[in-house]
Amino acid sequence: MTEADRIFERFPPFIKEFIFKNSWESLRPVQMAAARTLFETDHHLLLTSTTASGKTEAAFFPILTELCEHPARTVAVLYIAPLKSLINDQFGRMEELLQESGIPVTHWHGDVAASRKKRLLETPSGILQITPESLESMLINRSNDIVRIFGDLRFVVVDEVHTLTGSDRGNQILCQLSRMARLIGHQPRRVGLSATIGDPEAAARWLAGDSGIPVDVPPIPSEGIRWRLGLEHFFFQNDDADQSSDKNPVSPQTGAEIDVGYEYMYDCVRDKKALVFSNSREETEYLTATLRQIAARRGEPDIFLIHHGNLSAALREDAELRMKDAEQHVVTCATVTMELGIDIGRLERVLQSDAPTSVSSFLQRLGRSGRRGQPPEMMMVFREEDPLPNTPLPQLMPWGLLRAIAIVQLYLEERFIEPPREKTMPMSLLFHQTLSNLAASGELTPKRLADRVLALPPFSQVSREDYRMLMISMLEHDYLEMTEEKGLIVGLAGERLLRSFQFYAVFKDSEDFTVRCGDPEKGSAEEIGTITTPPPVGDRFALAGRVWEVEELDIQRRLVYVHPVAGKMEVSWPGDYGEIHTRILERMRRVLQEDTVYPYLKENAAHRLEVARRLARNTGITERMLLHLGGSTYCLFPWLGTRSFRTLRRFLVKNAGALGLSGMEYEGCCYLKFHLAGSGEQFIHRLLEAASGGIQPEALVAPSELPLFDKYDALIPGELLRRAYAADRLFAPEAEARIAALAGEL
Repeated sequence: MTEADRIFERFPPFIKEFIFKNSWESLRPVQMAAARTLFETDHHLLLTSTTASGKTEAAFFPILTELCEHPARTVAVLYIAPLKSLINDQFGRMEELLQESGIPVTHWHGDVAASRKKRLLETPSGILQITPESLESMLINRSNDIVRIFGDLRFVVVDEVHTLTGSDRGNQILCQLSRMARLIGHQPRRVGLSATIGDPEAAARWLAGDSGIPVDVPPIPSEGIRWRLGLEHFFFQNDDADQSSDKNPVSPQTGAEIDVGYEYMYDCVRDKKALVFSNSREETEYLTATLRQIAARRGEPDIFLIHHGNLSAALREDAELRMKDAEQHVVTCATVTMELGIDIGRLERVLQSDAPTSVSSFLQRLGRSGRRGQPPEMMMVFREEDPLPNTPLPQLMPWGLLRAIAIVQLYLEERFIEPPREKTMPMSLLFHQTLSNLAASGELTPKRLADRVLALPPFSQVSREDYRMLMISMLEHDYLEMTEEKGLIVGLAGERLLRSFQFYAVFKDSEDFTVRCGDPEKGSAEEIGTITTPPPVGDRFALAGRVWEVEELDIQRRLVYVHPVAGKMEVSWPGDYGEIHTRILERMRRVLQEDTVYPYLKENAAHRLEVARRLARNTGITERMLLHLGGSTYCLFPWLGTRSFRTLRRFLVKNAGALGLSGMEYEGCCYLKFHLAGSGEQFIHRLLEAASGGIQPEALVAPSELPLFDKYDALIPGELLRRAYAADRLFAPEAEARIAALAGEL
């Protein structure tokens, strides 16, 4: 009997039936690897394999087998996922798998009915699928009930690990698992799942946390790459439909009535079930409205849906259900909310507007298509403003197109994926976990509170002196209170925070206004989504891919009542669009230097790249980092990722006087443009001298600066915030290396 046969024979009948039903002729490599670790060792497991390779089933087949062989007295498996939509999707898949097993599965988040949650609390058993926020609520409000609910917990499955490592939300999960293990008196085994892990060893260390249990990362044989990939480029003032050389050009009956790039995007998906990704909610809204506008002008049906975090749960779930329905021909415009592992069935194409910010994001989005044995298929479309005769050199470069090519090539050539980031001073999370631990446990002495909180894995590099500074600040502002017995309890200000359900989330939430359409007096107002700032009555705004006119504002209840109107508008949300790794910028430089013909470039994109390469050769921007643009204007192309670029920029600004530098401008992390008093050679000499002692990140943060990024940063002492910013958002070594390399340009 082969190893595969032995593993298969151990599975209970309902799993065997599931395998037969899905017509699987043999166990996949990822399923074999998971079974080896979970059946033959007591180790944790990190499963990394491509999207749609069956990681979830691979993890759950041996887990469910163990539960059948040794039933648990309480909840046996905790499945933690970062998105409600992912939990809803996995809930449906688990229900199908477990129909004949007798093992219940419960999903638990803010949109789940209280009756379902009540059933689990009355009879805790089976599998609980939950968000970090709902788990935090349990640990605070049901701390005395944790043993009854989870006392025999065997496994914790953490999905989409790549989105969690190094983030406050991921570190919150590590805190929760550590606290739960302390309460139930044992360490459940952990299983991490992800399709895009850049540094498996770092991700394994993260998954292990403080459990002291080894993590197996079995190598999964990688299949050869089979992609259908195309990149195309358009200048958006040019309304000539012949810009496109595609076999399916813009409809000749209508021409490029709106924008030739958008018309091309419409034609890319008009006959396909597709996802259209953008890098921001603003772009997603505008693109959805534009595609609907094109459909109306062509007299074709509106098949366009929208999916992002500011829409109502009903609209998001409707888009998910209609995408899963094999009979429905729909196109969904989405942000990162549809990037993760929701199984939407047979998707024919992914369309990406502009370039993703990371290799990981590219792979996740590409992997949404091509399931059921078909290769994944993606079109990337780039729209760029036609340059004017006086456009400065750095703005003549197609940065988005270059980034996309660099991302694709890094993976094709090296299988490079960004390694997980690490936070060494997560101050906002430290504030949050201080209140959470104290609320759950009641009064603690300062020493016991410090011992308990600083023992949590994310705070291993936080000094006791720094924590003392935070506790003193929390006492001064009534987030903590000291009793007559010198113990600490939650103060009045802390209680106000804890009373809100928003406390359970560690990510930043804005005080959004809920938008409703319909008659509030008749109780028929449908929720559309949320906006940050409501316009006055009579004004209009965009949401859910449509335009709405404000009928009534209820400021006290934070409600906006609207009715739909025709048209299209831009919309804006505050937000951060992600970091770019230095390897991507360095590969962009090589894209300009080499003569490689990339087979996935369509005619316009190939021509645009050739123009950019000629410009690079003629100006020398890939050979020299510092270029003279004329007069006193210079431009620096450091080819650095976000953190290192930020460090270099701050170092230049701090030393601007000594360097003779003024009027700095920059775009993303592509270039720095400024004026110099003196020559470029003098600037390089001065810069080398200024950096001779190295770059000290803490010195780049001004004493009066308050870098507010995370949820509770405004409640943290300024000194701690500045040090955290220097430690976790600046990176000196690469910036120092670029400055040293400038010596070669003298």
